[in-house]
Amino acid sequence: MTIHVKNNIHWVGQRDWEVQDFHGTEYKMTKGTSYNSYLIREEKTVLIDTVDHRFSYQFLQNLEMEIDLNDIDFIVVNHAEEDHSGALSALMEKIPGTPIYCTEAAIDSIVGHHHHPEWNFKTVKTGDSVDIGNGKQLIFIEAPMLHWPDSMMTYMTDDAVLFSNDAFGQHYCDEHLFNDEVDQNELMDQCLRYYSNILTPFSNLVTAKIKEVLSLNVPVDMIATSHGIVWRDNPTQIVHQYLEWADNYQEERITIFYDSMSNNTRMMADAIAQGIHDIDPQVAVKVFNVSKHDKNEILANVFRSKGIFVGSSTMNNVMMPKIAGMLEEITGLRFKNKKAAAFGSYGWNGGAVDRIHARLTDAGFETALSLKTKWRPDGKAMRECREHGRQLAKQWALNNETLIETKPAPSELAEPSDSKVHPTNCQCMICTVCNWIYDPAIGEPNQGVEPGTQWDNVPDYFLCPECNLGKEVFAKHANNGQEAA
Repeated sequence: MTIHVKNNIHWVGQRDWEVQDFHGTEYKMTKGTSYNSYLIREEKTVLIDTVDHRFSYQFLQNLEMEIDLNDIDFIVVNHAEEDHSGALSALMEKIPGTPIYCTEAAIDSIVGHHHHPEWNFKTVKTGDSVDIGNGKQLIFIEAPMLHWPDSMMTYMTDDAVLFSNDAFGQHYCDEHLFNDEVDQNELMDQCLRYYSNILTPFSNLVTAKIKEVLSLNVPVDMIATSHGIVWRDNPTQIVHQYLEWADNYQEERITIFYDSMSNNTRMMADAIAQGIHDIDPQVAVKVFNVSKHDKNEILANVFRSKGIFVGSSTMNNVMMPKIAGMLEEITGLRFKNKKAAAFGSYGWNGGAVDRIHARLTDAGFETALSLKTKWRPDGKAMRECREHGRQLAKQWALNNETLIETKPAPSELAEPSDSKVHPTNCQCMICTVCNWIYDPAIGEPNQGVEPGTQWDNVPDYFLCPECNLGKEVFAKHANNGQEAA
């Protein structure tokens, strides 16, 4: 099956609805992908890229339904990775001797994958061109490290189509081929996921290459990617989006991720998140357990964030293995202009938090003070965690004028011994997490607890109005001379 792209250009690629992993198991594909191959039939017939090797037979079958393979004048390999050139061996068995246009670096990659040094390679550099007839040319643009050393783009004059290779693509499968035909939110989510997890380390090169292409001052009416959709409606929108993503990108977002053996570090994460929201209610706070959540989704959120908190229990005086793995990935992705802090619960030694702090510093983050809690956090420790979130939210705020003090800080709350507020022998109970005080004289009418209701008569379903925790987190106020139920 082919899809008409423009004039004498047809898509002859392969959709892959079932694939879930890329780069081994390092990138999870949640929406499948496509392997985009393009057939150009002008006076010369040109094939741009092939498909993944698992679809070699199907690819050739489809191609032979369109043309006699011997009519292919030459093949352009924009990138030698197997999901682009995997069917090349099967194709070359049918048409040996057909010229292959690629970068010099690609020859090493292609031979390394396919072991055919005798193939008819034609090396090209940026600015080189080849005439394909009818007044049209293919112009080659080297794009090393986007995202392999062998990568290049190919521009077709007159039709003004940029075959962009991995740039501007996404692992996204849909029966529709063009960007204006698919769900826009889904599309942009996958574009960001792809950029943040794969291209972030090369952001400086992305900016330089885009500026180089723009300097050619040629029209771009369509961007034909190697994966996902073809950009035909306002194709430069993704170019501008890439320039924004490449420029030390961040949003009003803070990401917290952790691993925990006994839920103690999870409790800390929850309290820190509450503290951030207390101070900066406009910021998006996202909390992830690395053992249970999609790793690539976490990394995409880190990419979007102005700051991150990384937490781990201490095990054998080191951090939990999945946290160590995430920090290794983050180091390789080389995020810029972001802040970070470490936290975690420990038993007899808190080495994990210290190691996380060191790794975040080495990875280029501006690190803040770490926070440790010994064993399961009690009410005092939870207040400290919440206050920690509050203090760092203030430090990390992008727009200080938007900060709202929605609650007094724990240090500003009346201490339980404050006799000005609570006379001796009061019957009040205090929440050990947020310091909200239950006064029997007032009750809690919002939950049907009438004034005059003593604590032992308060229903078991009662929740603290501030932190939504149950009766078990309440303790006698220091001035309460009565026995608590």
